[in-house]
Amino acid sequence: MWQSLLKHREFLLAGVILLMVLGIGSRVPSFLAPGNLVEMFNDTSILIILALGQMMVLLTKGIDLSMAANLALTGMIVALLNFHYPQIPVWALLSLATVLGLVMGVINGLLVWKLGIPAIVVTLGTMSIYRGIIFLLSNGGWINAHQMSNDFLALPRAVVLGMPLLSWCAVAALLLVGYFLRYSRTGRAMYTAGGNATAAYYTGINAGKMQFISFSLSGALAGFCGYLWISRFAVAYVDVANGFELQIVAACVIGGISTMGGIGRVLGCLLGALFLGVINNSLPVIGVSPFWQMAISGLVIVIAVLLNERGNKRKGRLILRDAALSQHSPGGKEQAVKP
Repeated sequence: MWQSLLKHREFLLAGVILLMVLGIGSRVPSFLAPGNLVEMFNDTSILIILALGQMMVLLTKGIDLSMAANLALTGMIVALLNFHYPQIPVWALLSLATVLGLVMGVINGLLVWKLGIPAIVVTLGTMSIYRGIIFLLSNGGWINAHQMSNDFLALPRAVVLGMPLLSWCAVAALLLVGYFLRYSRTGRAMYTAGGNATAAYYTGINAGKMQFISFSLSGALAGFCGYLWISRFAVAYVDVANGFELQIVAACVIGGISTMGGIGRVLGCLLGALFLGVINNSLPVIGVSPFWQMAISGLVIVIAVLLNERGNKRKGRLILRDAALSQHSPGGKEQAVKP
């Protein structure tokens, strides 16, 4: 039963999302309006992009808790630059945000790879450092919409083929990360490094280097989202996206990405983010308290983790059983099992 459930996880999750949307729509018909559905996807776009970055880190048996702080810092930097130097082109600010995010990801990756510090310790530390730097840069102040240029605010809102450019950024990220993980040598190596360290060692894959690459890519995506977040919500301050790292991890876990490494797909990551997006957008519509929203989200995360761990244990038992069977030949002689 558990194997069958986990095998069709994405299908079931998509079904749950569809039932949620239809159920809310039956009570509030305007919820099913095409414009509202497009806006709901647009609201979830930044979470989708960040979850893709977190997914790559989780695949290599790491975790990046500094993504939201990375986003906040890069967002504050480009907001300050836009305020003081409005003549700087938006594309230059977007590129700068991405590069700064990449640098912060590289720092995380080097600390984990070269110094062997656990990823959760490194990213908790850098998360606090990045938040502190935001306070020093802004002196605790805010950058509001009237202090930002029109071009700075307009880019993510530009509509292309019926969807805002922000939504198309999420679509592009899904396609690029999906192609990278499925068809590139480095992407496939991430699965091996996180899922089977012994196999990675014997095939010449450096697991630490794969973690470094994953942290670098997640940092770049967080930096890219730094501009998108500030531009979309038209405000920059110290606590931007504070606590959002939990939503990012939750989207991955709900989508079936294992915290133990080596397991997960881009489709699951997308569905996990959409699931949270539907919850965040639909529960207020039917008058559910924000505290219940948090409780429901937490319950779903716990269930998802239990499903993931159940699947991992099941696979572990099968591996051990197969190894035990292979140790004994039909004649009763034991055979050595290579790692």
